[in-house]
Amino acid sequence: MAAAETAKVAVAAVFVLNGVAMAALLSRVPAVRDALGLSAGGLGLLLLALSAGTLTALPLSGLVVDRLGAGRTVQVAAVVVTAGFGTIAVGLGAASVATVAVGLAVYGAGTSSWDVAMNVEGAAVERQLGRTLMPRLHAGFSLGTVAGALLGAGAAATAVSLPVQLAVVGPACLLGAALAVRRFKTASAPNVNIAAGVSGVSWAWRESRTLLIGLMVFAFALTEGIANDWLALALVDGHGSSEAIGALGYGTFVTAMTLGRLVGGSFLDRLGRVPVLRSTALLAMAGVGVVVLAGPLGWVLLGAVCWGLGASLGFPVGMSAAADEPARAAGRVAVVSSIGYTAFLAGPPLVGFLADGFGVLQGLLVVLVAAGVGAVAAASARAPLPVNEPFGR
Repeated sequence: MAAAETAKVAVAAVFVLNGVAMAALLSRVPAVRDALGLSAGGLGLLLLALSAGTLTALPLSGLVVDRLGAGRTVQVAAVVVTAGFGTIAVGLGAASVATVAVGLAVYGAGTSSWDVAMNVEGAAVERQLGRTLMPRLHAGFSLGTVAGALLGAGAAATAVSLPVQLAVVGPACLLGAALAVRRFKTASAPNVNIAAGVSGVSWAWRESRTLLIGLMVFAFALTEGIANDWLALALVDGHGSSEAIGALGYGTFVTAMTLGRLVGGSFLDRLGRVPVLRSTALLAMAGVGVVVLAGPLGWVLLGAVCWGLGASLGFPVGMSAAADEPARAAGRVAVVSSIGYTAFLAGPPLVGFLADGFGVLQGLLVVLVAAGVGAVAAASARAPLPVNEPFGR
């Protein structure tokens, strides 16, 4: 048990570092635009390189974790992230859009593999401890993004260039990850069942339970991602608030979501996954309804709190459910992550299309559908039956 407690601290550190690296880059997106002289549309196209690298690597990351083990995969992924940062820095210095695009794709591949490996390790530690841990680990990631964003803001305020910032952050996160994974105890070794064909991403893509967990994670990720992308703008354009109030509304949502992940484990342990996930889905639906329909600012912010709490647990619990069976955890987590992360690509254009036709507040109502799907699909988070047959068997 002592080893598991040590591994818990180590994997939490890896979650935080992953968040720091991501936010340290994304918080300086305006600097990328300015250095390359891009329009908003050009910047959007450039950022597709990041999505391309992420979505290309995610389906393969389960195999990598099985081959190398979670700890070694995090180490390798941190090297890839650092290489991506270095490439971006070189591209910015040369004002080369193509080089920056390559760097973003490399970074995306590294951070997505890191993501799968740390979730596999976190789920394994959770099993050893015998209590829910994943929501708190994802809260650690959220806190890491706050730290990374503050770091980026501080660098921008003190006129530290983005290439210099990346040259410092990348190696620092690499060193931190290398130290942390030395304390990984439960999932660092390669999967001994690979040779027997027990594990595998291709198998996981044909399992009904895994696909339903992926659907649930997609629904909750869409519920979260729409708030990330559109809540601040909805307060400004839909409720006539100032930009400061829009930022306050978004900050309220993020704070509530982080709080939900910090305290949600005790509810999951007492009540079980399915009742808690369905309750949070209903809470998110109520929250977005209040945000859309309420007039007074206090009610709107209360809606943002409910929305944040409701969106908080679906993603981390989905990772836990995908990793219920250790021998196949890496492949299943990779598949569920691949499905879930597409929500962060689908959310912005979907709400944008609805906002053009009906208004931004009305566009947010798509969250009612997403959360409803999450509530129904939450049944998949129950512990699996002994035999989990894939489609076509």
